[in-house]
Amino acid sequence: MSAHAQEHRPVPPRLAVLGAGSWGTTFAQVLADAGAEVTLWARREEVAREIREEHRNRAYLPELVLPDAVHGTSRPEEALDGADAVVVAFPAQSLRSTLAPWPDLPAVPVLSLTKGIERGTDARISEVIAAAGGADPALIGVLSGPNLSAEIAARRPCASVVAAPDQELADRLARWCTAPYLRAYTSTDVVGVEIAGAVKNVIAIAVGAASGLGHGHNTTASLITRGLAEITRLGVALGGRRETFAGLAGMGDLVATCASPLSRNHRLGLALGRGLDVEAAAAEVGQTAEGVATARAVADLAARLDVDMPITRAVVSVVDHGARIDEVTTALLSRSVRSE
Repeated sequence: MSAHAQEHRPVPPRLAVLGAGSWGTTFAQVLADAGAEVTLWARREEVAREIREEHRNRAYLPELVLPDAVHGTSRPEEALDGADAVVVAFPAQSLRSTLAPWPDLPAVPVLSLTKGIERGTDARISEVIAAAGGADPALIGVLSGPNLSAEIAARRPCASVVAAPDQELADRLARWCTAPYLRAYTSTDVVGVEIAGAVKNVIAIAVGAASGLGHGHNTTASLITRGLAEITRLGVALGGRRETFAGLAGMGDLVATCASPLSRNHRLGLALGRGLDVEAAAAEVGQTAEGVATARAVADLAARLDVDMPITRAVVSVVDHGARIDEVTTALLSRSVRSE
């Protein structure tokens, strides 16, 4: 390559990914494949060392070999130093406690990969990042869509949506996320995309439970359709745009999460339907199923806004109050006649 060409070759963005679970690790690969230099922060030094020295994270993705552009660290200051943007991939319920002891996040764009509602505060994840991480709300974007990490890690084609408070920021974040196998669309409906990504996990538990009980596709299609209606009602009540819920973050993510055996929330629901209690079902899944903790937060939010969410309430009665899943399913299907 000539010296002139080298002078004009664009400098790759330096991106920090916080959280080396399966989704954070997978997305570090996406960003590297899209042309970035990526520093992946892991809580445990042994995980960071394995990423740094072997480009592997066997605890979560044993088959994956990470690109050379992904570097591992267990030091937050090293991950954040010089970053052009920060990507947050912590579980929803531990996000605040993880960020709180750290210095404020740098004044750069922040992209949330986390799907959930914080229990106890009913806060959306972007609100938690602003409060606990000191990030400017105007710089916080969110990514959602059909995001089954195992398929994306295998570089299977997919699409996602990146939402940010303004179009320019959404465009910039989407460019950084667009890999040969991942197409990133943009939106300015941060509220709608976050609510869709959070509540679909709750609906997926109900759909998985119906399958575990032996019900067929008519039942699961009914639950998915009525689940989308619930998600839309809550999202619109919070200021989201109705069309968001017919798109990738709404229907797209809901179908993938409710139908795929790769979905943790679907698998947890299956285990409940087979008769396991919540603790045993969670142990069988082995990784965080966000819908369990999110269900109560969503139900509280819906009650405060007077939004009817019967499927969500049913999931709460099972995961928080020990109701029998077969009784809940019967109650859902025997509701009084009403207009759709």
